[in-house]
Amino acid sequence: MNALSPGCLIRSLTIAIPMLLMTGCGDDTGESVSASPVPADLTMTARPGRWYDSGRLQQGAAVFAGNCAGCHGQLAQGLTEDWKTRLPDGSFPPPPLNGSAHAWHHPRVQLLQVIDTGGIPYGGQMPAFQEVLNDDQKLAAIAFFQNFWDDETYAVWLDRGGLQ
Repeated sequence: MNALSPGCLIRSLTIAIPMLLMTGCGDDTGESVSASPVPADLTMTARPGRWYDSGRLQQGAAVFAGNCAGCHGQLAQGLTEDWKTRLPDGSFPPPPLNGSAHAWHHPRVQLLQVIDTGGIPYGGQMPAFQEVLNDDQKLAAIAFFQNFWDDETYAVWLDRGGLQ
């Protein structure tokens, strides 16, 4: 597992401790599973120079907790270190989204496409969220996991056309 800087660890614990999660991968009907709401006193601050603000980040914490964390981890850290190795059924496990895997290689429009269509076309198991989340919720979820990216990773993402 990747080591976290003290600031990132404190920020992560500030988010993790109060969040109660239920499974976020959806059930067999393809609908999302709701989670406990994010406490109103949870303080989250958007990193400077990002495309989102703290309000969107707060919204993203709730969206991520209710729809994504069950598979990607409550801090977007993933649930397995070996996310590149296929599972017995031939699919890939959900990757970390915290900047330690490959989410930062893709522009925002592609991240939205994966959220809409799910991971099955790419060899994963993620269900489609096109009919579950609206566009604002999807962007908020992206803001949430991008806030874990360090400044260097985010800058490379921007340079590669990330805001497309």
